[in-house]
Amino acid sequence: MNTHYFSADEPGKSNIKPFSYFFGEYQYFFDTDIGVFSVGKMDKATEILLKNIPPLRAGGSLLDMGCGFGCIGIILAKANGIKNLTQADINPRAVRLTADNARKNGVTSNIIQSDKFSNIPQLFDTIVINPPIHAGKKTVFELYKGANEHLNLGGCLYIVIHKKHGAESSVKYLGAVFGKVEVLYRKGGVYVVESTK
Repeated sequence: MNTHYFSADEPGKSNIKPFSYFFGEYQYFFDTDIGVFSVGKMDKATEILLKNIPPLRAGGSLLDMGCGFGCIGIILAKANGIKNLTQADINPRAVRLTADNARKNGVTSNIIQSDKFSNIPQLFDTIVINPPIHAGKKTVFELYKGANEHLNLGGCLYIVIHKKHGAESSVKYLGAVFGKVEVLYRKGGVYVVESTK
């Protein structure tokens, strides 16, 4: 079965690939698997995103949308002392990996299988997305719009995206949806973008 990581279909065969990663004062341990984005390593764009998000309020709420194996939400929650973490992905294997990885790293997370925001009723202070570019521009823009609808007033969406994958059109669309958009990082074709509601 050739299943995409952004699909709700069960990914088929499993081959767990663990790795560890240092961020700030902590070492993190992650299991990854076939059928989930970035097997066996930290994706470079994700690493750039993590390093360029400003400090988050410990008492705030965080949504890691399209969480994959859960690294973004787990690292941001632990590094910022956030107790109110939600992680969501359409991929059932991603949901299971995230649950295992959250436990392994001592992070409490509300983990939901959801097609975009369909199973997520609540609002958040911060939403982080590494957009599933290969799912198509329509899906990516729907995620941006859904993020705006699921943020508290003054809340922020953070994304990372390559110029070759449509960074400039994403910035333009986010500007139309949010009004306030800032490019926090732009180097080597990689953009980290903050959009404030």
